[in-house]
Amino acid sequence: MKHLIPEFNEMRKRYPPDFESSLVIPCVRRIQEDRGYVADSDIDELVEYLGVPRIQIEEVLAFYTMLRRAPIGRYHLQVCHNVSCSMRGAERLVAQLTRTLGIAPGETTPDGRYTLSTVECLASCGTAPMMMINDTYYENLDLTTVDDLIAQVTSASTVERAT
Repeated sequence: MKHLIPEFNEMRKRYPPDFESSLVIPCVRRIQEDRGYVADSDIDELVEYLGVPRIQIEEVLAFYTMLRRAPIGRYHLQVCHNVSCSMRGAERLVAQLTRTLGIAPGETTPDGRYTLSTVECLASCGTAPMMMINDTYYENLDLTTVDDLIAQVTSASTVERAT
């Protein structure tokens, strides 16, 4: 994390003095962009840098589902399971992905390719059920389209590894 301090110093200039706690989210997001997740050592260094209580950083990491405490697979499948998506079949999608990938929500495939998560509202209630693969939204899903998406991702990653 130390190599990010110059960026954090630039961010800090945008805030009034004594507003270090306002930097927690932008700093944590930047750490995750850099490492892929936020490690315990990152939290320790951020506590020292910002001078905020560790619990404040831990609470942010626990609250926001887009922030991660552990590495994830190359393809992060996040299925919305809020009311609209659930009513339109999100649980069936999760069950299908669990069978197809051989992992439960919160797990990563042994090869590190896929991580499956269920998340609260992804703000696409009118096109439910939906999921994200990495940063791309996929809406109006059914079992067939989910299978097709996994097949596309699998063939794309096979091509990438071959080149």
